[in-house]
Amino acid sequence: MSVADCRLRPGLVQTRLLSASSLLVSLGEGRAAFATQQPVSAQARVERAGSTRGLASATIALSKLMRPSHSQVKMSRQHSIVRVALFATITLIVMILMAAAAGEAEELKLRTPVPRTPHPVVDPLLLDLQARTFHFFWDTANPENGLIPDRYPTPSYSSIAAVGFGLTTYPIGVERGYITRQQARQRVLATLRFFYKAPQGPDARGATGHNGFFYHFLDMNTGERFEDSELSTVDTAILLAGALFCQSYFAGADPEEVEIRSLVDRIYRRVDWRWAQPKPPAISLGWSPEEGFLKYDWRGYNEAMLVYLLALGSPSFPVRRDAWTEWTSTYDKHWSKLFGQEYLSFPPLFGHQYTHVWTDLRDIRDAYMQRRGLDYFENSRRAVYAQQAYAIANPRRCRDYGPTIWGITASDGPADIVVEDASGRRVFRSYTARGIDLTGKHDDCTLAPTAVVASMPFAPEIVIPATLEMHRRFGQHIYSKYGFLDAFNRTFIIDFDVRLRHGRQVPGFGWVDGDYLGIDQGAILAMIENYRSALIWRVMRKNPYLRRGLEQAGFSGGWLTGPGQ
Repeated sequence: MSVADCRLRPGLVQTRLLSASSLLVSLGEGRAAFATQQPVSAQARVERAGSTRGLASATIALSKLMRPSHSQVKMSRQHSIVRVALFATITLIVMILMAAAAGEAEELKLRTPVPRTPHPVVDPLLLDLQARTFHFFWDTANPENGLIPDRYPTPSYSSIAAVGFGLTTYPIGVERGYITRQQARQRVLATLRFFYKAPQGPDARGATGHNGFFYHFLDMNTGERFEDSELSTVDTAILLAGALFCQSYFAGADPEEVEIRSLVDRIYRRVDWRWAQPKPPAISLGWSPEEGFLKYDWRGYNEAMLVYLLALGSPSFPVRRDAWTEWTSTYDKHWSKLFGQEYLSFPPLFGHQYTHVWTDLRDIRDAYMQRRGLDYFENSRRAVYAQQAYAIANPRRCRDYGPTIWGITASDGPADIVVEDASGRRVFRSYTARGIDLTGKHDDCTLAPTAVVASMPFAPEIVIPATLEMHRRFGQHIYSKYGFLDAFNRTFIIDFDVRLRHGRQVPGFGWVDGDYLGIDQGAILAMIENYRSALIWRVMRKNPYLRRGLEQAGFSGGWLTGPGQ
Protein backbone atom coordinates (compact mmCIF):
# COMPACT_ATOMS: atom_id res chain seq x y z
CA MET A 1 0.00 0.00 0.00
CA SER A 2 1.43 3.40 -0.94
CA VAL A 3 1.53 6.47 1.26
CA ALA A 4 -1.12 8.02 -0.92
CA ASP A 5 -3.42 5.09 -0.23
CA CYS A 6 -2.99 5.30 3.54
CA ARG A 7 -5.66 7.93 4.30
CA LEU A 8 -6.76 8.39 7.89
CA ARG A 9 -10.51 7.96 8.06
CA PRO A 10 -12.80 8.80 11.00
CA GLY A 11 -12.73 6.01 13.56
CA LEU A 12 -9.59 4.43 12.08
CA VAL A 13 -6.94 6.69 13.62
CA GLN A 14 -5.71 4.03 15.99
CA THR A 15 -5.80 1.30 13.35
CA ARG A 16 -3.59 3.31 11.01
CA LEU A 17 -1.20 4.35 13.74
CA LEU A 18 -0.88 0.83 15.03
CA SER A 19 -0.17 -0.31 11.47
CA ALA A 20 2.60 2.26 11.29
CA SER A 21 3.89 1.00 14.62
CA SER A 22 3.92 -2.57 13.38
CA LEU A 23 5.81 -1.46 10.31
CA LEU A 24 8.50 0.20 12.42
CA VAL A 25 8.85 -2.92 14.54
CA SER A 26 9.19 -5.10 11.45
CA LEU A 27 11.79 -2.73 10.05
CA GLY A 28 13.75 -2.81 13.27
CA GLU A 29 16.08 -5.47 11.95
CA GLY A 30 16.92 -3.41 8.92
CA ARG A 31 15.89 0.17 9.81
CA ALA A 32 13.27 2.15 7.93
CA ALA A 33 14.29 1.96 4.31
CA PHE A 34 16.00 5.06 2.91
CA ALA A 35 14.10 7.43 5.26
CA THR A 36 15.89 10.77 5.32
CA GLN A 37 14.41 11.85 8.64
CA GLN A 38 14.87 10.16 11.99
CA PRO A 39 11.67 8.15 12.49
CA VAL A 40 9.55 8.42 15.59
CA SER A 41 10.00 5.34 17.74
CA ALA A 42 7.55 2.50 17.55
CA GLN A 43 6.76 2.89 21.25
CA ALA A 44 5.94 6.56 20.76
CA ARG A 45 3.60 5.68 17.94
CA VAL A 46 1.77 3.14 20.05
CA GLU A 47 1.48 5.62 22.90
CA ARG A 48 0.16 8.30 20.57
CA ALA A 49 -2.33 5.90 19.06
CA GLY A 50 -3.47 4.96 22.51
CA SER A 51 -3.79 8.58 23.59
CA THR A 52 -5.87 9.39 20.52
CA ARG A 53 -8.22 6.58 21.33
CA GLY A 54 -8.23 7.70 24.98
CA LEU A 55 -9.17 11.28 24.06
CA ALA A 56 -12.07 10.10 21.97
CA SER A 57 -13.28 7.93 24.86
CA ALA A 58 -12.79 10.81 27.29
CA THR A 59 -15.04 13.08 25.25
CA ILE A 60 -17.88 10.57 25.35
CA ALA A 61 -17.39 9.98 29.08
CA LEU A 62 -17.33 13.68 29.85
CA SER A 63 -20.47 14.32 27.86
CA LYS A 64 -22.25 11.62 29.87
CA LEU A 65 -20.79 12.86 33.12
CA MET A 66 -21.79 16.45 32.51
CA ARG A 67 -25.29 15.70 31.25
CA PRO A 68 -27.67 17.17 33.97
CA SER A 69 -30.23 14.93 35.62
CA HIS A 70 -33.83 15.96 36.39
CA SER A 71 -32.92 16.92 39.96
CA GLN A 72 -29.98 18.98 38.81
CA VAL A 73 -32.29 21.17 36.75
CA LYS A 74 -33.63 22.50 40.00
CA MET A 75 -30.20 23.60 41.18
CA SER A 76 -29.42 27.27 41.40
CA ARG A 77 -28.89 29.23 38.20
CA GLN A 78 -25.44 30.20 39.43
CA HIS A 79 -24.29 26.58 39.82
CA SER A 80 -25.75 25.67 36.46
CA ILE A 81 -23.89 28.46 34.72
CA VAL A 82 -20.64 27.43 36.39
CA ARG A 83 -21.12 23.80 35.38
CA VAL A 84 -21.98 24.67 31.78
CA ALA A 85 -18.92 26.90 31.60
CA LEU A 86 -16.77 24.14 33.09
CA PHE A 87 -18.14 21.62 30.61
CA ALA A 88 -17.51 23.98 27.69
CA THR A 89 -13.96 24.62 28.85
CA ILE A 90 -13.10 20.93 29.27
CA THR A 91 -14.72 20.05 25.96
CA LEU A 92 -12.73 22.77 24.21
CA ILE A 93 -9.49 21.48 25.73
CA VAL A 94 -10.32 17.91 24.68
CA MET A 95 -11.12 19.02 21.13
CA ILE A 96 -7.83 20.94 20.90
CA LEU A 97 -5.89 17.92 22.11
CA MET A 98 -7.72 15.62 19.68
CA ALA A 99 -6.99 17.97 16.79
CA ALA A 100 -3.33 18.05 17.74
CA ALA A 101 -3.20 14.24 17.96
CA ALA A 102 -4.98 13.89 14.64
CA GLY A 103 -2.54 16.31 13.03
CA GLU A 104 0.35 14.39 14.52
CA ALA A 105 -1.15 11.15 13.24
CA GLU A 106 -1.45 12.67 9.77
CA GLU A 107 2.19 13.73 9.93
CA LEU A 108 3.20 10.24 10.97
CA LYS A 109 1.15 8.78 8.16
CA LEU A 110 2.89 10.99 5.60
CA ARG A 111 6.34 10.10 6.91
CA THR A 112 5.76 6.36 7.10
CA PRO A 113 5.68 4.48 3.78
CA VAL A 114 3.52 1.41 4.23
CA PRO A 115 4.43 -1.65 2.17
CA ARG A 116 1.65 -3.67 0.70
CA THR A 117 2.78 -6.78 2.57
CA PRO A 118 4.23 -7.07 6.09
CA HIS A 119 7.94 -7.69 6.40
CA PRO A 120 8.54 -11.40 6.86
CA VAL A 121 10.16 -13.10 9.80
CA VAL A 122 13.53 -14.15 8.40
CA ASP A 123 15.33 -17.36 9.29
CA PRO A 124 18.73 -16.76 10.93
CA LEU A 125 20.44 -18.65 8.11
CA LEU A 126 19.18 -16.12 5.58
CA LEU A 127 20.46 -13.27 7.74
CA ASP A 128 23.85 -14.96 7.92
CA LEU A 129 23.85 -15.67 4.18
CA GLN A 130 23.03 -12.07 3.32
CA ALA A 131 25.78 -10.71 5.57
CA ARG A 132 28.39 -13.14 4.21
CA THR A 133 27.41 -12.38 0.63
CA PHE A 134 27.68 -8.63 1.23
CA HIS A 135 31.23 -9.05 2.45
CA PHE A 136 32.17 -10.79 -0.79
CA PHE A 137 31.71 -7.44 -2.53
CA TRP A 138 33.12 -5.30 0.23
CA ASP A 139 36.24 -7.41 0.72
CA THR A 140 37.15 -8.39 -2.85
CA ALA A 141 36.62 -5.04 -4.62
CA ASN A 142 39.58 -2.89 -5.55
CA PRO A 143 38.95 0.09 -3.24
CA GLU A 144 40.84 2.44 -5.60
CA ASN A 145 38.55 1.97 -8.60
CA GLY A 146 35.61 -0.06 -7.28
CA LEU A 147 36.21 -2.96 -9.68
CA ILE A 148 34.95 -6.34 -8.48
CA PRO A 149 36.35 -9.66 -9.64
CA ASP A 150 34.37 -11.92 -11.91
CA ARG A 151 35.19 -14.77 -9.52
CA TYR A 152 37.03 -15.31 -6.27
CA PRO A 153 39.36 -16.69 -4.88
CA THR A 154 40.69 -17.78 -8.29
CA PRO A 155 42.66 -14.75 -9.61
CA SER A 156 40.35 -12.98 -12.01
CA TYR A 157 39.64 -9.96 -14.17
CA SER A 158 36.74 -7.71 -13.26
CA SER A 159 33.20 -8.16 -14.57
CA ILE A 160 31.33 -4.87 -15.11
CA ALA A 161 28.09 -6.73 -14.32
CA ALA A 162 29.59 -7.74 -10.96
CA VAL A 163 30.40 -4.06 -10.41
CA GLY A 164 26.75 -3.19 -11.11
CA PHE A 165 25.68 -5.72 -8.50
CA GLY A 166 28.32 -4.34 -6.14
CA LEU A 167 26.92 -0.83 -6.46
CA THR A 168 23.54 -2.32 -5.59
CA THR A 169 24.87 -4.00 -2.46
CA TYR A 170 26.36 -0.89 -0.79
CA PRO A 171 23.05 0.79 0.10
CA ILE A 172 21.83 -2.58 1.36
CA GLY A 173 24.90 -2.69 3.56
CA VAL A 174 23.94 0.70 4.98
CA GLU A 175 20.37 -0.37 5.69
CA ARG A 176 21.50 -3.60 7.35
CA GLY A 177 24.24 -1.96 9.41
CA TYR A 178 27.17 -3.74 7.74
CA ILE A 179 28.79 -0.41 6.84
CA THR A 180 28.12 3.27 7.48
CA ARG A 181 26.51 5.58 4.96
CA GLN A 182 29.81 7.45 4.66
CA GLN A 183 31.70 4.25 3.88
CA ALA A 184 29.15 3.38 1.22
CA ARG A 185 29.34 6.85 -0.33
CA GLN A 186 33.10 6.68 -0.58
CA ARG A 187 33.10 3.25 -2.23
CA VAL A 188 30.37 4.31 -4.66
CA LEU A 189 32.25 7.51 -5.51
CA ALA A 190 35.49 5.61 -6.12
CA THR A 191 33.62 3.38 -8.56
CA LEU A 192 31.74 6.13 -10.37
CA ARG A 193 34.75 8.44 -10.64
CA PHE A 194 36.70 5.64 -12.25
CA PHE A 195 34.04 4.81 -14.83
CA TYR A 196 33.43 8.46 -15.63
CA LYS A 197 37.11 9.29 -16.15
CA ALA A 198 38.17 5.98 -17.75
CA PRO A 199 39.24 6.35 -21.40
CA GLN A 200 36.68 5.62 -24.11
CA GLY A 201 37.43 5.06 -27.78
CA PRO A 202 37.51 2.62 -30.71
CA ASP A 203 41.09 1.41 -30.16
CA ALA A 204 41.60 -2.21 -29.19
CA ARG A 205 43.94 -1.32 -26.34
CA GLY A 206 44.09 1.37 -23.72
CA ALA A 207 40.32 1.91 -23.36
CA THR A 208 37.62 0.90 -20.91
CA GLY A 209 34.73 1.39 -23.30
CA HIS A 210 33.37 3.08 -26.39
CA ASN A 211 30.37 5.32 -27.09
CA GLY A 212 29.39 5.16 -23.44
CA PHE A 213 29.33 1.35 -23.26
CA PHE A 214 31.94 -0.67 -21.38
CA TYR A 215 33.86 -3.84 -22.09
CA HIS A 216 32.48 -6.94 -20.41
CA PHE A 217 35.74 -7.71 -18.61
CA LEU A 218 38.33 -5.21 -17.34
CA ASP A 219 41.75 -5.53 -15.78
CA MET A 220 41.27 -5.33 -12.01
CA ASN A 221 44.08 -2.79 -11.58
CA THR A 222 44.28 -0.67 -14.74
CA GLY A 223 40.58 -0.90 -15.60
CA GLU A 224 41.39 -1.34 -19.27
CA ARG A 225 39.84 -3.91 -21.59
CA PHE A 226 40.82 -7.43 -20.63
CA GLU A 227 42.28 -9.35 -23.58
CA ASP A 228 39.69 -9.57 -26.41
CA SER A 229 36.58 -8.97 -24.29
CA GLU A 230 33.55 -7.60 -26.15
CA LEU A 231 31.83 -4.29 -25.57
CA SER A 232 28.68 -5.66 -23.92
CA THR A 233 25.28 -3.97 -24.01
CA VAL A 234 23.68 -6.21 -21.38
CA ASP A 235 26.58 -6.04 -18.94
CA THR A 236 26.70 -2.26 -19.39
CA ALA A 237 22.97 -2.21 -18.58
CA ILE A 238 23.56 -4.13 -15.35
CA LEU A 239 26.35 -1.72 -14.41
CA LEU A 240 24.05 1.22 -15.14
CA ALA A 241 21.19 -0.30 -13.13
CA GLY A 242 23.42 -0.47 -10.06
CA ALA A 243 24.54 3.11 -10.64
CA LEU A 244 20.96 4.37 -11.06
CA PHE A 245 20.00 2.64 -7.82
CA CYS A 246 22.74 4.56 -6.05
CA GLN A 247 21.59 7.77 -7.74
CA SER A 248 18.11 7.41 -6.28
CA TYR A 249 19.24 6.07 -2.91
CA PHE A 250 21.82 8.77 -2.14
CA ALA A 251 19.29 11.58 -2.35
CA GLY A 252 20.64 13.82 0.40
CA ALA A 253 22.22 17.29 0.33
CA ASP A 254 25.65 16.02 1.39
CA PRO A 255 28.21 17.10 -1.25
CA GLU A 256 29.25 13.49 -1.80
CA GLU A 257 25.67 12.45 -2.49
CA VAL A 258 25.23 15.37 -4.87
CA GLU A 259 28.36 14.22 -6.70
CA ILE A 260 27.07 10.64 -6.87
CA ARG A 261 23.88 11.78 -8.57
CA SER A 262 25.78 13.98 -11.00
CA LEU A 263 28.28 11.28 -11.97
CA VAL A 264 25.56 8.71 -12.58
CA ASP A 265 23.72 11.17 -14.78
CA ARG A 266 26.82 11.86 -16.86
CA ILE A 267 27.71 8.18 -17.23
CA TYR A 268 24.16 7.24 -18.24
CA ARG A 269 23.66 10.16 -20.62
CA ARG A 270 26.73 9.41 -22.73
CA VAL A 271 25.62 5.83 -23.57
CA ASP A 272 24.68 5.98 -27.25
CA TRP A 273 21.95 3.36 -27.49
CA ARG A 274 21.16 4.30 -31.09
CA TRP A 275 24.73 3.52 -32.12
CA ALA A 276 24.14 0.01 -30.73
CA GLN A 277 21.33 -0.52 -33.28
CA PRO A 278 23.17 -1.46 -36.47
CA LYS A 279 20.00 -3.27 -37.58
CA PRO A 280 17.29 -1.13 -35.99
CA PRO A 281 15.08 -1.33 -34.12
CA ALA A 282 16.81 -4.27 -32.38
CA ILE A 283 19.79 -3.65 -30.07
CA SER A 284 22.99 -5.57 -30.67
CA LEU A 285 24.55 -7.93 -28.15
CA GLY A 286 27.79 -6.01 -28.44
CA TRP A 287 30.79 -4.83 -30.43
CA SER A 288 34.53 -5.30 -30.67
CA PRO A 289 37.27 -3.25 -32.32
CA GLU A 290 38.39 -6.30 -34.28
CA GLU A 291 35.05 -7.57 -35.59
CA GLY A 292 32.63 -4.67 -35.31
CA PHE A 293 29.10 -5.46 -34.12
CA LEU A 294 28.39 -9.00 -32.99
CA LYS A 295 26.27 -11.16 -35.25
CA TYR A 296 23.18 -11.34 -33.06
CA ASP A 297 20.73 -8.84 -31.62
CA TRP A 298 18.76 -9.02 -28.38
CA ARG A 299 15.25 -10.39 -28.72
CA GLY A 300 13.11 -11.84 -25.95
CA TYR A 301 12.85 -13.57 -23.73
CA ASN A 302 15.93 -13.32 -21.48
CA GLU A 303 17.83 -11.01 -19.13
CA ALA A 304 18.20 -8.28 -21.80
CA MET A 305 14.79 -6.81 -20.99
CA LEU A 306 16.84 -4.45 -18.83
CA VAL A 307 18.78 -3.29 -21.91
CA TYR A 308 15.63 -2.16 -23.67
CA LEU A 309 14.14 -0.47 -20.61
CA LEU A 310 17.26 1.62 -20.03
CA ALA A 311 17.59 2.38 -23.75
CA LEU A 312 13.99 3.56 -23.89
CA GLY A 313 14.45 5.65 -20.76
CA SER A 314 17.61 7.42 -21.93
CA PRO A 315 17.42 11.24 -21.73
CA SER A 316 20.08 11.64 -24.44
CA PHE A 317 20.02 8.76 -26.94
CA PRO A 318 16.67 7.00 -26.48
CA VAL A 319 15.62 4.29 -28.88
CA ARG A 320 12.17 4.44 -30.42
CA ARG A 321 9.18 2.61 -29.03
CA ASP A 322 9.29 0.09 -31.85
CA ALA A 323 12.44 -1.32 -30.22
CA TRP A 324 10.21 -2.83 -27.54
CA THR A 325 7.92 -4.25 -30.20
CA GLU A 326 10.98 -5.88 -31.77
CA TRP A 327 12.08 -7.23 -28.38
CA THR A 328 8.71 -8.90 -27.79
CA SER A 329 8.31 -10.10 -31.40
CA THR A 330 9.80 -13.51 -30.55
CA TYR A 331 7.87 -14.04 -27.32
CA ASP A 332 5.36 -16.44 -28.84
CA LYS A 333 8.19 -18.82 -29.74
CA HIS A 334 9.05 -19.04 -26.06
CA TRP A 335 5.55 -19.34 -24.66
CA SER A 336 5.51 -22.85 -23.24
CA LYS A 337 3.72 -25.36 -21.08
CA LEU A 338 6.35 -27.02 -18.94
CA PHE A 339 5.89 -29.20 -15.88
CA GLY A 340 2.45 -27.90 -15.03
CA GLN A 341 3.18 -24.23 -15.74
CA GLU A 342 2.25 -22.08 -18.73
CA TYR A 343 4.60 -19.13 -19.08
CA LEU A 344 7.13 -17.21 -21.15
CA SER A 345 10.10 -19.52 -20.82
CA PHE A 346 13.86 -19.15 -20.71
CA PRO A 347 15.68 -22.29 -19.56
CA PRO A 348 18.20 -20.80 -17.07
CA LEU A 349 16.59 -19.09 -14.09
CA PHE A 350 18.86 -16.03 -14.20
CA GLY A 351 16.86 -14.76 -17.19
CA HIS A 352 13.80 -14.67 -14.94
CA GLN A 353 15.68 -12.85 -12.17
CA TYR A 354 18.03 -10.13 -13.37
CA THR A 355 15.66 -7.44 -14.62
CA HIS A 356 13.55 -8.01 -11.49
CA VAL A 357 16.50 -7.12 -9.25
CA TRP A 358 16.00 -3.43 -10.06
CA THR A 359 12.48 -3.31 -11.51
CA ASP A 360 9.29 -3.88 -9.55
CA LEU A 361 7.28 -5.70 -12.19
CA ARG A 362 4.46 -6.68 -9.87
CA ASP A 363 1.03 -5.68 -11.15
CA ILE A 364 2.30 -3.76 -14.18
CA ARG A 365 2.05 -5.11 -17.73
CA ASP A 366 3.08 -4.31 -21.26
CA ALA A 367 0.81 -5.05 -24.21
CA TYR A 368 2.05 -8.62 -24.61
CA MET A 369 1.55 -9.60 -20.99
CA GLN A 370 -1.79 -7.81 -20.94
CA ARG A 371 -2.88 -10.12 -23.73
CA ARG A 372 -1.57 -13.17 -21.86
CA GLY A 373 -3.29 -12.16 -18.62
CA LEU A 374 -0.30 -12.08 -16.25
CA ASP A 375 2.61 -9.85 -15.30
CA TYR A 376 6.34 -10.61 -15.51
CA PHE A 377 6.55 -11.21 -11.78
CA GLU A 378 3.93 -13.94 -12.01
CA ASN A 379 5.77 -15.27 -15.04
CA SER A 380 8.94 -15.65 -12.98
CA ARG A 381 6.99 -17.30 -10.19
CA ARG A 382 5.77 -19.92 -12.65
CA ALA A 383 9.30 -20.45 -13.91
CA VAL A 384 10.42 -21.19 -10.36
CA TYR A 385 7.61 -23.69 -9.84
CA ALA A 386 8.46 -25.33 -13.14
CA GLN A 387 12.04 -25.81 -11.96
CA GLN A 388 10.88 -27.49 -8.79
CA ALA A 389 8.52 -29.75 -10.75
CA TYR A 390 11.35 -30.60 -13.14
CA ALA A 391 13.52 -31.70 -10.23
CA ILE A 392 10.70 -33.89 -8.93
CA ALA A 393 10.25 -35.47 -12.38
CA ASN A 394 14.05 -35.77 -12.67
CA PRO A 395 14.27 -36.90 -16.31
CA ARG A 396 18.09 -37.09 -16.13
CA ARG A 397 17.99 -39.20 -12.95
CA CYS A 398 20.28 -36.80 -11.12
CA ARG A 399 21.26 -37.67 -7.59
CA ASP A 400 19.12 -36.07 -4.82
CA TYR A 401 16.83 -34.03 -7.10
CA GLY A 402 13.46 -33.45 -5.46
CA PRO A 403 11.05 -30.90 -3.93
CA THR A 404 13.77 -29.15 -1.91
CA ILE A 405 16.84 -29.92 -4.02
CA TRP A 406 16.71 -28.03 -7.32
CA GLY A 407 18.01 -24.88 -9.01
CA ILE A 408 19.47 -24.82 -12.52
CA THR A 409 20.93 -21.75 -14.20
CA ALA A 410 24.14 -20.48 -15.79
CA SER A 411 26.94 -21.50 -13.45
CA ASP A 412 30.27 -23.22 -13.06
CA GLY A 413 30.41 -26.95 -13.60
CA PRO A 414 32.90 -29.77 -13.10
CA ALA A 415 34.46 -30.39 -16.52
CA ASP A 416 33.81 -30.71 -20.25
CA ILE A 417 33.70 -34.48 -20.53
CA VAL A 418 31.41 -37.33 -21.56
CA VAL A 419 30.91 -40.18 -19.09
CA GLU A 420 29.12 -43.51 -19.48
CA ASP A 421 27.46 -44.73 -16.31
CA ALA A 422 24.57 -46.97 -15.25
CA SER A 423 22.05 -44.39 -16.40
CA GLY A 424 23.62 -44.01 -19.83
CA ARG A 425 25.71 -41.34 -21.49
CA ARG A 426 26.20 -38.12 -19.53
CA VAL A 427 27.69 -34.93 -20.89
CA PHE A 428 29.17 -32.75 -18.16
CA ARG A 429 30.12 -29.13 -18.71
CA SER A 430 32.27 -26.52 -16.99
CA TYR A 431 30.78 -23.02 -17.12
CA THR A 432 27.62 -22.99 -19.24
CA ALA A 433 24.02 -21.81 -19.29
CA ARG A 434 22.02 -24.69 -17.86
CA GLY A 435 18.25 -24.87 -17.73
CA ILE A 436 15.17 -27.03 -17.94
CA ASP A 437 13.16 -28.52 -20.78
CA LEU A 438 11.10 -31.66 -21.22
CA THR A 439 14.12 -33.85 -22.02
CA GLY A 440 16.75 -32.41 -19.70
CA LYS A 441 19.22 -31.76 -22.53
CA HIS A 442 20.49 -28.58 -20.80
CA ASP A 443 20.94 -30.32 -17.44
CA ASP A 444 24.10 -32.13 -16.33
CA CYS A 445 22.97 -32.42 -12.69
CA THR A 446 24.86 -29.28 -11.63
CA LEU A 447 22.92 -27.14 -9.18
CA ALA A 448 23.58 -23.49 -8.37
CA PRO A 449 22.39 -21.98 -5.08
CA THR A 450 21.85 -18.62 -6.80
CA ALA A 451 19.11 -20.17 -8.93
CA VAL A 452 17.18 -20.93 -5.76
CA VAL A 453 18.00 -18.05 -3.43
CA ALA A 454 17.65 -15.28 -6.03
CA SER A 455 14.11 -16.54 -6.71
CA MET A 456 13.02 -15.81 -3.14
CA PRO A 457 10.68 -12.88 -3.87
CA PHE A 458 8.76 -14.89 -6.46
CA ALA A 459 7.97 -18.02 -4.47
CA PRO A 460 9.31 -17.86 -0.90
CA GLU A 461 7.07 -20.75 0.11
CA ILE A 462 9.22 -23.19 -1.90
CA VAL A 463 12.49 -21.23 -2.15
CA ILE A 464 13.15 -20.82 1.57
CA PRO A 465 12.64 -24.52 2.41
CA ALA A 466 14.95 -25.41 -0.48
CA THR A 467 17.60 -22.95 0.73
CA LEU A 468 17.46 -24.28 4.28
CA GLU A 469 17.53 -27.90 3.15
CA MET A 470 20.45 -27.30 0.80
CA HIS A 471 22.40 -25.82 3.68
CA ARG A 472 21.34 -28.51 6.15
CA ARG A 473 22.31 -31.41 3.94
CA PHE A 474 25.30 -30.05 2.05
CA GLY A 475 26.43 -26.96 3.92
CA GLN A 476 29.66 -28.48 5.20
CA HIS A 477 30.85 -28.70 1.58
CA ILE A 478 29.15 -25.78 -0.19
CA TYR A 479 28.80 -23.02 2.45
CA SER A 480 31.83 -21.01 3.48
CA LYS A 481 33.26 -17.53 4.14
CA TYR A 482 31.11 -15.65 1.62
CA GLY A 483 28.04 -17.86 1.71
CA PHE A 484 27.22 -20.49 -0.89
CA LEU A 485 29.93 -21.48 -3.33
CA ASP A 486 28.76 -21.07 -6.89
CA ALA A 487 27.71 -24.63 -7.76
CA PHE A 488 27.89 -28.32 -6.92
CA ASN A 489 27.15 -31.64 -8.59
CA ARG A 490 26.26 -34.68 -6.51
CA THR A 491 26.13 -36.93 -9.60
CA PHE A 492 29.70 -36.21 -10.70
CA ILE A 493 31.37 -39.14 -8.92
CA ILE A 494 33.93 -40.78 -11.19
CA ASP A 495 36.74 -43.23 -10.51
CA PHE A 496 39.33 -41.94 -12.98
CA ASP A 497 41.47 -38.85 -13.13
CA VAL A 498 39.99 -35.88 -14.91
CA ARG A 499 41.19 -32.30 -15.24
CA LEU A 500 38.68 -30.08 -13.49
CA ARG A 501 38.20 -26.53 -14.75
CA HIS A 502 37.16 -25.33 -11.32
CA GLY A 503 36.57 -26.79 -7.88
CA ARG A 504 37.30 -30.23 -6.52
CA GLN A 505 35.90 -33.70 -6.12
CA VAL A 506 34.83 -34.59 -2.61
CA PRO A 507 34.91 -38.35 -1.95
CA GLY A 508 31.41 -39.71 -1.50
CA PHE A 509 29.82 -36.33 -2.19
CA GLY A 510 30.59 -35.29 -5.75
CA TRP A 511 31.94 -32.09 -7.28
CA VAL A 512 32.03 -28.75 -5.44
CA ASP A 513 33.03 -25.42 -6.92
CA GLY A 514 35.90 -23.55 -5.32
CA ASP A 515 34.78 -20.08 -6.37
CA TYR A 516 32.15 -17.45 -5.77
CA LEU A 517 30.94 -15.65 -8.91
CA GLY A 518 30.22 -11.94 -8.63
CA ILE A 519 27.01 -11.88 -10.64
CA ASP A 520 25.60 -14.90 -8.81
CA GLN A 521 26.50 -13.42 -5.43
CA GLY A 522 24.87 -10.14 -6.41
CA ALA A 523 21.58 -11.75 -7.37
CA ILE A 524 21.51 -13.65 -4.06
CA LEU A 525 22.07 -10.58 -1.91
CA ALA A 526 19.78 -8.26 -3.86
CA MET A 527 16.83 -10.62 -4.04
CA ILE A 528 17.02 -11.54 -0.37
CA GLU A 529 16.70 -7.82 0.30
CA ASN A 530 13.81 -7.40 -2.12
CA TYR A 531 12.09 -10.28 -0.33
CA ARG A 532 12.76 -8.76 3.09
CA SER A 533 12.00 -5.11 2.45
CA ALA A 534 11.57 -4.44 -1.30
CA LEU A 535 14.30 -1.83 -0.81
CA ILE A 536 15.67 -1.85 -4.34
CA TRP A 537 12.20 -1.86 -5.90
CA ARG A 538 10.98 1.01 -3.75
CA VAL A 539 14.04 3.13 -4.43
CA MET A 540 14.00 2.44 -8.17
CA ARG A 541 10.34 3.41 -8.42
CA LYS A 542 11.58 6.94 -7.81
CA ASN A 543 14.11 6.84 -10.62
CA PRO A 544 12.74 8.90 -13.52
CA TYR A 545 14.81 7.12 -16.16
CA LEU A 546 13.59 3.63 -15.32
CA ARG A 547 10.04 4.88 -14.99
CA ARG A 548 10.24 6.54 -18.40
CA GLY A 549 11.65 3.34 -19.90
CA LEU A 550 8.73 1.34 -18.57
CA GLU A 551 6.21 3.87 -19.84
CA GLN A 552 7.83 4.02 -23.27
CA ALA A 553 7.63 0.23 -23.40
CA GLY A 554 3.90 0.48 -22.81
CA PHE A 555 3.74 -0.70 -19.21
CA SER A 556 0.78 0.46 -17.16
CA GLY A 557 -1.10 -0.32 -13.96
CA GLY A 558 0.10 -0.84 -10.41
CA TRP A 559 2.54 1.71 -9.05
CA LEU A 560 2.96 3.30 -12.51
CA THR A 561 -0.56 4.73 -12.34
CA GLY A 562 0.43 7.28 -9.70
CA PRO A 563 3.26 9.77 -9.27
CA GLY A 564 6.81 8.51 -8.70
CA GLN A 565 7.02 6.72 -5.38
